Amino acid sequence: MSVISGIYLLLAAVGAIVPFRHFLIWFDANGVSITGLIEAWTVNAAAEGMLYDLALAAVALIAAVVVDVARRGASAILVVIPVTLLIGVSCGLPLYLWFRHQMRDKARSRARREARV
Repeated sequence: MSVISGIYLLLAAVGAIVPFRHFLIWFDANGVSITGLIEAWTVNAAAEGMLYDLALAAVALIAAVVVDVARRGASAILVVIPVTLLIGVSCGLPLYLWFRHQMRDKARSRARREARV
């Protein structure tokens, strides 16, 4: 595995753990309330701006995944969609970049083998 692949996987793990930790702290203090969480996300303009920023980033990432699957037939990359929707962009984006890097490396290896023949 290349260094950048390792970095992408590390960032995906951190992107899952760090936000989840904060959600657990919030749920511990406020109870498990989805409506309360949504209210917290829209409590002021700054929080709401961050909510829209992350939502738009998630839509862009999901669109990129759908295009990759349609063009390359890389159905394994579809796992990025539920990861993004259920965990967040902070995990989904580095995971997507890891998949793309793996696909590129495999294509390069295949091209090298074919060039030798």
